[in-house]
Amino acid sequence: MASPKDIDAEKLRQRLTGTALRDDPLDVELPADSERWPAGMLENMTGSLKPAGVLIPVIDHAAELSILLTQRAADLKHHAGQVSFPGGRMEAHDADITETALRETYEEIGIAAHEVSVIGYLQPMPTITGYAVTPVVGLIAAGVELTIDRTEVDYTFEVPLRFLLERSNRRLVERELHGKKVPMVEFHYAGERIWGATAYMLMQFLKILEK
Repeated sequence: MASPKDIDAEKLRQRLTGTALRDDPLDVELPADSERWPAGMLENMTGSLKPAGVLIPVIDHAAELSILLTQRAADLKHHAGQVSFPGGRMEAHDADITETALRETYEEIGIAAHEVSVIGYLQPMPTITGYAVTPVVGLIAAGVELTIDRTEVDYTFEVPLRFLLERSNRRLVERELHGKKVPMVEFHYAGERIWGATAYMLMQFLKILEK
């Protein structure tokens, strides 16, 4: 059996076979250790959530796969200055969360829907900012041209999937939230720090690949 680190586009499709978009984008599942989280944090994640979708853009280079990430603009209302996937809140005219993720991706970094091959989904995840976020996994050909909306995104960068699959590159840290220390995983690559909800989504994605 091939190592998870040797996953190519076809193997990635196979690993995600069986994943599906949930009928209800608010049908979230809390992490297994959520009972240890601060009460205020849990209230934000179990209250009245708003549906949102993000794209996990997997770039299909000839030599290997990589994950495309964005550095959000510093003056945004939510998650300013953080590393994230392209995406955002579901709008009334969106047919489903897939359309939300693809629309937001085009608006933020200029990758059109026809340039994305959707190959899988992760379960909706609640965030401390009150969103139920569904990650949509999409394959994108190398060399795709980006048009960045600088009001939302400062810049983009890629992280090799091989790097993310290497367990020694996962840093266990503690963040103080609502007066309580909460264990979390971070990735540090080429001067970039991937943390918070984005790192959590990446971990859920990697768990599927490692099965």
